[in-house]
Amino acid sequence: MPACAVIVLAAGQGTRMRSSLPKVLHKVGARAMIDWTLAAAQSFGADRRIVVVGPHAPQVRAHLERAERPPEIAVQAQPLGTGHAVLAAREALSDFEGDVVVLYGDTPLIRPETLQAMAAVRAVHGGVVVLGFRAENPAGYGRLIEDEQGRIARIVEERDADAEEKAVNLCNSGVFLADAKLLMQLLSMVRADNAKKEYYLTDIVGLGRSAGFATRYVGCPETEVLGVNSRLELSQAEAVFQNRARTEAMLAGVTMIDPNTVYFSYDTAIEADVVIEPHVFFGPGVSVAAGAHIKAHCHLEGATVGPGAQLGPFARLRPGADLRAHVKIGNFVEVKNAVFHEKAQASHLTYVGDAEVGARANLGCGTITCNYDGFDKHHTVIGEDAFIGSDTALVAPVRIGAGAITGAGSVITKDVEPDALVVSRSPQKSVPGWAKAFRERKKAERAGRGKP
Repeated sequence: MPACAVIVLAAGQGTRMRSSLPKVLHKVGARAMIDWTLAAAQSFGADRRIVVVGPHAPQVRAHLERAERPPEIAVQAQPLGTGHAVLAAREALSDFEGDVVVLYGDTPLIRPETLQAMAAVRAVHGGVVVLGFRAENPAGYGRLIEDEQGRIARIVEERDADAEEKAVNLCNSGVFLADAKLLMQLLSMVRADNAKKEYYLTDIVGLGRSAGFATRYVGCPETEVLGVNSRLELSQAEAVFQNRARTEAMLAGVTMIDPNTVYFSYDTAIEADVVIEPHVFFGPGVSVAAGAHIKAHCHLEGATVGPGAQLGPFARLRPGADLRAHVKIGNFVEVKNAVFHEKAQASHLTYVGDAEVGARANLGCGTITCNYDGFDKHHTVIGEDAFIGSDTALVAPVRIGAGAITGAGSVITKDVEPDALVVSRSPQKSVPGWAKAFRERKKAERAGRGKP
């Protein structure tokens, strides 16, 4: 593929989002929409990535500058249309030789494979390539008007279209691919003689035709080029992403009992033969190895689940949770920044944070690692084959030796040597007859007050 640059338009006001957060920073699949677009450009193999931003949204620039691979930034000083926005990148590409793709920061679902298909068409036919789609309801979209050879003769915005043109359901996504210098040359000829008095990127089609350059289109599903302008459309984009992710997971060998209740993030990685029960949420940074079983109503983020592990129901894995092979984490257990080695288990009602749990160790019901003193986090180490009795509080920093046992209800504040039994609770005291006397006294008091 020849050298290719991508221009991402992200200077829109986004007023319909009704948000203090710039539109392109709203998330789909736990990833900002602008990051989806940049990732598609990178996967496509773009040599250069230029994002056009507006002066009204410094948050967007700051977000881009924090990226692992920051793109180049150009500024559209005034909102004068898509053609004007692309021209804002002209200086950045003044020395660039190759093709350029125009993408959008609020269109997060476009696939790199689609961009490859556009590049393939341009490689054969040259000229300009536009991405189009057949809309079930084309209202609001610009129409692609074909000539008798099946090329695009012109693109008509709906407000400028006549009745015959409005009946066309082949619509413009706004995504273009052309030679960079040709694109800038055509844009310099665009005039704002339309209903909105803006410089339309779409006008390059007619101008290119007049100059002898044909425009062809590549088709894609309507959902792939869904643009987000409101919270409603954001939810629609989220639904498309989730359906994609569920489908891909099941085709890769993952079992989901009720797929519509399972939610993924952009980077969720799940291997074959994993079973996921209903109502499970995967936040960013989760990987699940083959054969694991995620039971109903679990929440995972920033966590690793090893092969054959069991989780839940109603379990929560927070960032840094690392479950090795065949670990069992049961109902109402929360794990944060802790490693459970092979076959360790915490079956119910337990909190383990900032800890390492040795292989085959068993944490009884109500175990707590007391890791935070109000200022700093402290570490707990539980040795392999240790048995932590129910309702044990482990006050970190503390180390429980391999094979050690803690008595139920203990508060452990000092290290425990391997294979020891440690019990830390008040001695049990019994007063014979006290309960009976107490009940009789209370009954007499109530009777004196006229109560049964």
